[in-house]
Amino acid sequence: MILNRSGALLLAAALAATTLPAIAAQERASESAAAELEAETAPTAPVELDGRRLFQVRGVSAYPAEQRAERIRNRIEALARSPDFRAEALRPVESEAGVKIAAGDRLVMVIFDADARGEGVNPRELAIIIIERIRQAIADYRQARSPKALLTGALYAVGGAVALAVAIALLLGLGRRLDGLLARYLQHHVGSLGRIQSFEIVRAERIGSAVRGVLSAVRVVAILGVAFAYLGFALDRFPGTRAFGNRLFDLATGPLDTMGEAILTEIPDLIFLAILFYLSRFILRLIRLFFDAVARGTVTLAGFEPDWAGPTYKIARFAVVAFALIVAYPYIPGSHSDAFKGVSIFLGVIFSLGSSSAIANLIAGYLMTYRRAFKVGDRVRIGDVIGDVTEMRLQATHLRSLKNEEVVIPNSQLLNGQVVNYSSLAAKQGLILHTVVGIGYETPWRQVEAMLLIAAERTPGLPREPHPFVLQQSLGDFAVNYELNVYCGDARNMLPLYTALHRNILDVFNEYGVQIMTPAYEGDPEQPKLVSKEQWYAAPAAREPAT
Repeated sequence: MILNRSGALLLAAALAATTLPAIAAQERASESAAAELEAETAPTAPVELDGRRLFQVRGVSAYPAEQRAERIRNRIEALARSPDFRAEALRPVESEAGVKIAAGDRLVMVIFDADARGEGVNPRELAIIIIERIRQAIADYRQARSPKALLTGALYAVGGAVALAVAIALLLGLGRRLDGLLARYLQHHVGSLGRIQSFEIVRAERIGSAVRGVLSAVRVVAILGVAFAYLGFALDRFPGTRAFGNRLFDLATGPLDTMGEAILTEIPDLIFLAILFYLSRFILRLIRLFFDAVARGTVTLAGFEPDWAGPTYKIARFAVVAFALIVAYPYIPGSHSDAFKGVSIFLGVIFSLGSSSAIANLIAGYLMTYRRAFKVGDRVRIGDVIGDVTEMRLQATHLRSLKNEEVVIPNSQLLNGQVVNYSSLAAKQGLILHTVVGIGYETPWRQVEAMLLIAAERTPGLPREPHPFVLQQSLGDFAVNYELNVYCGDARNMLPLYTALHRNILDVFNEYGVQIMTPAYEGDPEQPKLVSKEQWYAAPAAREPAT
């Protein structure tokens, strides 16, 4: 047992002697890798002079790279502005912190080990390279501000402005020429694309408008691109504006880059949404053209009234849009976020609470259309309102009353109430106009009926076929109630015909000396209540011309 313990101790010592150096070497390698990683991932900022990048510097949280780069740039610019400074005075100086770049007794910058590791060289080699870069930048800075360079830049800017004006004029002239060529080409070579029975899917005018719109957009983009290029060119001619000119492209494209990065991640969904949008739009266009043709009567469907085309198209459009929205919802960017869902629920609640009556009127409007209760132009009675239908909307129906008043009636009231249509049967079977007179029992009923038929015959505007007829409505307490019925082919002439009919009834009964007992009867008067023929045209009435 003692020998075994001794052997184990010796074995452990041997293992420790061989593995500890390896572990130490591995730790040193890990530290070196971590340092290199830190150098590579440290934030950097460029040192620029007159908009031209000289080199990169690194920073830390206590001394950000942007702040360090700005201070170095200010020192280099101060040296360049000093007419007594010579660029050859720049030299590297070793120090404990790193390699310093000095100009006499003035410090320009310090190159740290992290800067050198990031570039893959040692600090002194990097210092020599940076010194050469600073010297060249100082020379360029001074040369760019010489009178000759400024004059040359101004001439280039003026020449560029002239070239810009010429380019814009050429683009505008080319655009007008292309528009003319396009119009002539479409007129002679392009007809309507697609035809179902007698309606066109795409007309040449619409094709021309679409192509002209594309050409106009291309022309505007081209003009903006040329102007943008000239602006960058002109700003780059002068040292004071060169930095802004270099950043001009970034300023213009920065927001586009941000949006582009967001769009790139959603490209598959956006492609699907675009295809769905144009497919739905194309389907809606086909449906619209089809129902327009049905409304015009160029396309006929068995058992389908042309008046139904408009509301049927709206129902079909709603169904297509609703289906497209249901399919598109999961692919809309941000649709799975809590904010999007919360807004959707909020809008749904508001819509459901505030649109109950509107939806009821909407549904009633469609039902009234398919019930064929009336159409635009019909004379109807709804409740206590008689008038002509002037407009039928999904929410309400508009009437023009007999007194030329506009009456708006909610469709839900039409659906739940009674509607009398005077025009629907008037043209085919004739609308029956009727009026009631009360005549005493002492007058023979045959005489009364004959007089009423004579009054109907004298009334102009009444058709002779079918013949007028008389009904004895009731045997009242004091008189017999006779109802005269005449036919009318146009419901809009109701009022003039009633007036003429009542006038002729009064004239005929006066001619034959028969007293009308209505509206009330108290007793037989001493003299019959008649108007003699000599008094028919008493002043101020004017005698009717002989016919």
